[in-house]
Order: sequence, then C-alpha cells, then structure tokens
Amino acid sequence: MHSANAPFPAELGLYRRRILEIMMNAKYNTRRTAGMVFSLVLGFGFTFVAAVPFLAVPASAQTRGPVQRVVMGKVEDKSGAGIKGAVVYLRDGRTSAVKSAITEDNGTYRFVQLSQGVDYELWAQSDEKKSKSKNISSFDSKNEFTINLTIDK
Repeated sequence: MHSANAPFPAELGLYRRRILEIMMNAKYNTRRTAGMVFSLVLGFGFTFVAAVPFLAVPASAQTRGPVQRVVMGKVEDKSGAGIKGAVVYLRDGRTSAVKSAITEDNGTYRFVQLSQGVDYELWAQSDEKKSKSKNISSFDSKNEFTINLTIDK
C-alpha cells in the first residue's frame, strides 16, 4: 500500500527503498548511481555484489569522448598508379573551412579527427588537373572512409 508521503511500499526494507529511489531518480548520473548502489549493497551482503559491475559498465562508456571520423585513400592516375605530391582538399560543409594534405610517395593521404555530424567534400589536384569531387554525408554512420580519387594525367 502506498501512502501520500512514501513513494514506495513501507514493507520494503530501508536499503531496498533507497536503491529504488536512486535507480528511479534521473538526476543521478550513471557513475554516481553505481557508487551509491555499491555502498548500499554491502548492507545486503555478498548476494547482490555481483550485480554492481553491470551498473558500472555504462560509467566507463561515459568517459569516452565523441567518436571521430577518418578519411583515407589514394590519389591515382588513369592507370591506377599513385600520384606523389598531389594535394587533397577536404571542405567542411558546415563552416566551409578547407583542410589539405599532400600525398605520400605511393599516392596515399589521410585526414583524422573529423566530426560526425558534418558533411564533407573531398577532391584532389595535381599539376593544374583536378579529380571529381566526392561527398561524405553526415547521415552515413561509418567512422572510417576509404576514398580513392582519380586525376586524368
């Protein structure tokens, strides 16, 4: 039976009521909740201690930062040979800022730490010749893209 002052049945023990209050109270973050539940579980004995690591798992997930995207690939000529020293451009669709990278000896390039929620446009240029532009959508759920660009030489 519920009373107006007690949100939980009076038959529940003090520890059980406190655990329910903590679990249902949305203002606690996962890390604090796990710590408080652990301290209350000790009053119950070892039977409930095994459940505590499951509560702590989301807390470790909170410590990770946002997932970053990586774009890599190769700038090639018509025959598929890598073009050394080509400039690869990456335009941020939100800010219009442009990053650039110069290809390695084998024609490879790499951009790291790109934001998830941004569209990007990618193209390459070498000796006044330009590749077709490729787009990366913010709606694409991948975090790693391999995009090869071809320049007619």
